[in-house]
Amino acid sequence: MEGNRIGAISEGLSLIIIISRRIRFLLMIIVLLVIGTIAAYNAKWIVRTIYPFHYRELVTFYSEKYEVDPYLVAAIIRNESKFNPNAISRREARGLMQIAPITGDWASEKLNIEDFNYEDLYDPELNIQIGTWYINILDKEFDSKLQLMVAAYNAGNGNVSKWLENPEYSKDGVHLDVIPFPETRRYVQKVLRDYERYEIIYEQGFRRFLLHLIRKYLI
Repeated sequence: MEGNRIGAISEGLSLIIIISRRIRFLLMIIVLLVIGTIAAYNAKWIVRTIYPFHYRELVTFYSEKYEVDPYLVAAIIRNESKFNPNAISRREARGLMQIAPITGDWASEKLNIEDFNYEDLYDPELNIQIGTWYINILDKEFDSKLQLMVAAYNAGNGNVSKWLENPEYSKDGVHLDVIPFPETRRYVQKVLRDYERYEIIYEQGFRRFLLHLIRKYLI
């Protein structure tokens, strides 16, 4: 009898130990899942902090109106002003999309903007409207060639047209093999990079963006 009791107690203790281990294992899995979820959320938050999309409703509205890709607009805003509506450059370009006074004057005439003055360019909605309208103009002028459109947004359409006519910069007169302005060259690279990233982050999701980075920089 005593031996049976000891055996039963022993079996009971073994069962308790097994259950205890399983509970600890399950708790560990739960903790890891929670940590992983928090880490993924924080990583997603960090990515969207680095690539924000403020004024998205306005960008979407005017992008549809002027048939422009909103992610291209977001990439341009990020590089022009970092989404600061009060930004002003040394050349007096103003607002989110850094609209130059001469472009503002032209746009106000074409878009019938009444009582326009340069301070109006700090208004996010008007700035985005003029910026997307201008991108549409460049899209038509340069036959939807992104490299030329972005270069023209930075350096002016006149300069880009001259470069295309110069065999030193363009072999075929259609694409730019060399962008002679270092600032514009860097600007084009950054905007096209960010354009791709914005589309992936906000259209395809955070995981797809991570895969994009891994394939591009690690594989």
